[in-house]
Amino acid sequence: MKAKECMSNNVCSCTPSCSVFDVAKMMNEQHVGCIPVCDNKNCMVGIVTDRDIVLRGVACGKDLKQTPISDIMTCNVCSCDSNEEMSNVESKMVDNQVRRMPVLENGKIIGVLTIGDLINHDCKLGKKEVFNTIDSICDCTDNRKNAQ
Repeated sequence: MKAKECMSNNVCSCTPSCSVFDVAKMMNEQHVGCIPVCDNKNCMVGIVTDRDIVLRGVACGKDLKQTPISDIMTCNVCSCDSNEEMSNVESKMVDNQVRRMPVLENGKIIGVLTIGDLINHDCKLGKKEVFNTIDSICDCTDNRKNAQ
């Protein structure tokens, strides 16, 4: 199964100049925990999560209405290609301990694959394999950094 068959394709994005406040509002309205940051050609230049807003924005005392999202976004984003096999995508998610994986096609964002998508689609894996994947992604006992 390919990433594009499991991903959520209703993705909203923002530009690097959007304020942290506006992106947080967008997350609330869309009921999502991450927003890809894209240039004017829809090429992803970063990603921001609700956790980024709290830790890099609110906790640092930033003026959320004046601070551009580019100041707090993650730039080195772990992503996958739309035609990538789900077994590879899941391995990337585990290795990088990310709960959300942007899906790209020709360098442009077309969707996001989340651990919820893994559960909802079972992605051709049995329930035990999906559980093990999610458990590995969420495992905080080792030194891997959870950036997304």
